Amino acid sequence: MNRKQWIIIIGISFLALIAGVLSSQWISNAKRVDEAGVKAFFANSWQTPDGHSANTQEWQGKLLVVNFWASWCPPCVKEMPTLNLLQKEYQQQNVIFVGIGIDSPTNIREFLQKTPISYPIVIGGLEGSNISKLLGNSQGALPYTVVINPQGKVISSKLGEISEDELRNAIKSAL
Repeated sequence: MNRKQWIIIIGISFLALIAGVLSSQWISNAKRVDEAGVKAFFANSWQTPDGHSANTQEWQGKLLVVNFWASWCPPCVKEMPTLNLLQKEYQQQNVIFVGIGIDSPTNIREFLQKTPISYPIVIGGLEGSNISKLLGNSQGALPYTVVINPQGKVISSKLGEISEDELRNAIKSAL
């Protein structure tokens, strides 16, 4: 090999090393972000659409499916029947679904009058949007679904409409 080839090989090796270091740092930061998000999720004072406080202690130690949504978001509304169906199917297995409405309390109440949902819905507002970002939703877009295991670790997340198969697989892998 000539000198030019050696320089190219060393340069590529150096870039690969830098990429490895940066990706391991990104994975480590993602884990810290998820942990901070789970803590913030449980520490937040969530309000139900009728103005009562949600008891997040009832959710701890269970498999949680947390769905961030809004009434003005067509994919959010489209996936709700699937969430409803799976909530009913898995409720006896310590799986809890929670919908976090990133919307005004009035819009959420009006939506729920037209579209009955069998799982708990809480008002998220700006704080809910911030918590979704802490849980890995870097774009802040909706819908965003996170599965948190009973130990409080994020085990799955999906930005965009989640299919029944995707959600069922995430739940089954955690049970």
